[in-house]
Amino acid sequence: MPRETGRKLIAQNKRARHDYHIGDVLEAGLVLQGTEVKSLREGRASLTDGYATVENDEAWLLNVHIPEYAQGTWTNHSARRKRKLLLNRKEIDKLAAKLKEGGLTIVPLSLYFKDGRAKVEIGLGRGKKDWDKRQTLAEQQAKREMAREVRARTR
Repeated sequence: MPRETGRKLIAQNKRARHDYHIGDVLEAGLVLQGTEVKSLREGRASLTDGYATVENDEAWLLNVHIPEYAQGTWTNHSARRKRKLLLNRKEIDKLAAKLKEGGLTIVPLSLYFKDGRAKVEIGLGRGKKDWDKRQTLAEQQAKREMAREVRARTR
């Protein structure tokens, strides 16, 4: 059987870009159990409440919901278990230093398969205030209206 190539999106956290100003973005591997991989291949996962931490010089992904595999047996995984992130030492040290500054959170942005391996895209986020969110929404609406006008004039 040929190996998988390319990128297959499983889940995306659109809420993260709404709630946080995203700074640095990193790609990390995940340590998963067999039934978790099978559940992800079915396209079932939720990143909405997820976040990452650095404990004992290791990066961990918490609160990401990967539902139990339907055909699994007693070997099924727990849906919201703590999962280890696979990052280089320099990347982990960089994240730990940024987190110590304060006011930052590591947020999962998307979960996908890249060449057959599960990856998660994480970003360093600083929480937005309510007025920031309103301003972002207003800018997006203005861009949509301008694009609509340009399309209408070119017809």
